[in-house]
Amino acid sequence: MWPTLRYVGGVCGLARYCEAGGFLRASGPASGVPGLLCGGGRRSSSTSSFDIVIVGGGIVGLASARTLILKHPGLSISVVEKEKDLALHQTGHNSGVIHSGIYYKPESLKAKLCVEGAALIYEYCNLKGIPYRQCGKLIVAVEQEEIPRLQALYERGLQNGVQGLRLIQQEDIKKKEPYCRGLMAIDCPYTGIVNYQQVALSFAQDFQEAGGSILKDFEVKGMNYPIAVKNSKGKEIRCRYVVTCAGLYSDRISELSGCNPDPQIVPFRGDYLVLKPEKGYLVKGNIYPVPDSRFPFLGVHFTPRLDGTIWLGPNAVLAFKREGYKPFDFDARDVMEVILKSGFINLVFQHFSYGVNEMYKACFLSETVKHLQKFIPEITISDVLRGPAGVRAQALDRDGNLVEDFVFDGGTGEIGDRVLHVRNAPSPAATSSLAISRMIAEEAQQRFKL
Repeated sequence: MWPTLRYVGGVCGLARYCEAGGFLRASGPASGVPGLLCGGGRRSSSTSSFDIVIVGGGIVGLASARTLILKHPGLSISVVEKEKDLALHQTGHNSGVIHSGIYYKPESLKAKLCVEGAALIYEYCNLKGIPYRQCGKLIVAVEQEEIPRLQALYERGLQNGVQGLRLIQQEDIKKKEPYCRGLMAIDCPYTGIVNYQQVALSFAQDFQEAGGSILKDFEVKGMNYPIAVKNSKGKEIRCRYVVTCAGLYSDRISELSGCNPDPQIVPFRGDYLVLKPEKGYLVKGNIYPVPDSRFPFLGVHFTPRLDGTIWLGPNAVLAFKREGYKPFDFDARDVMEVILKSGFINLVFQHFSYGVNEMYKACFLSETVKHLQKFIPEITISDVLRGPAGVRAQALDRDGNLVEDFVFDGGTGEIGDRVLHVRNAPSPAATSSLAISRMIAEEAQQRFKL
C-alpha cells in the first residue's frame, strides 16, 4: 500500500499536502452515486460519456490510462489532450535519460517509483522492441571538496536499491570516459537513454487497442457536477471520475475542479547546447556533476541521445510562459501568477546568486562551456551549438521551497471526491511513469470503488 496523507482541511474540503509525496484522502469514497456507466462494456452507448476521463496526454497520463484499462477492461476510459498531438510538452522536450533513482531521498516516492519505474521501462521497451541504450552514467567529483558529497550520494543510492553502483578512481574514470577528468566518480551502469515520446505513443496505442478513447484538441476549461469536463469550444464530456495529469497546468486544472490550487506550478526553462558531430567522440555516456544541496537543480551535464547527438546542459531559468521554449516567449497571465500566487519571490531571495549565474549562462555560451571544461577540458566554444529547450513544471510552496517529491491529491465534495490530481511530477516522472500509473490505478480502485 502506498503512503496515505491525513486530511487537514482546505478549499472545498481539500487538504493541503502534509508531507511531499502521497495521496491526500477524503473521509471516504465517492458517495451517493449510481453504478458505473458501462456495466461490463468497454465503451458507453454515448461517445461523450465515460466511466473515467484522464486529463493530459503526456507520458504519465497515457501510462495511467493504459494501466487502468488493462486492470479494468469493463470500464470506458478516455484521455483528453489539449494539443492536436500527444506527448508534445514535458514528454517531448526532455533529455531522454532513464534515471536510476540515486538522487532522491530514501523512502520518498521519487526514490521508490524511479527505481521501480526504470526496471519497468526497460522491460516494456524489450517487450515492444523500442530502442534504448543502457549507456550508464558517471557522477564525477572534480574538486576535493566534492568527494564527501559524492560518497554520501553513493550511500543514498545503495539505500534506494539502485543496481550496480560502485565508486571508482581516476584510472577507472579514464577507462569509461577517456576525455573526462575527475578525482572520483560514482559509476551508475543502470542509467540509460530512450525516446520518451516514442514510449508514450506506444502506451497510447496499447490503450486504444484495449478499447480506450483519445480525444485531441480538447482543452479543459471547466468541470461541474454531475461530472462534466468542458473544453474551450463549449463541448463537454460526462464521466464518473476524473484523473488529471496536466503537467504544466496541474494547479489550474485542480482549481477548475474546485480543489486547492496549491502547490503552484512555476515553469523553469532549460536550454541545451549540442556538441558538434565531429566532437562526438569526446563523450560515451552520461556525465553528471556532483549535486550541491545548496542549489535547487543538478547543474549542466553531458547526455548522449539515441540519434548520436550529445546534449550539454541544461541551465535553469524562469520561463515567462508555461510553454515558453524560446527566451522571449511571454504570457502575461503566466508571469503574474508566478509573481503573485507562488513563492517565487522568496525563492529568488534564497538563491539570488545562483539565479543570476543561470541567467548569465543562458546569455553567454562561453560561461556554460567553462562549466563543461571542468569535466572535459578539450571542449571549446567552437565545438558547441545552441540546441533545444524544455520547460520543467516545478511545484513551489508559498515559502519559496521547491516541492521535492511527487505530489498527488484529491478532494471532497461533489466533484472533489471523484477526482485524483497528479500535482508535481517533474523528472524523473518519465522514468517512473509505469510505476506511477500502478500507484494511480491502485488509488483509483480504492478511492472510487472500481
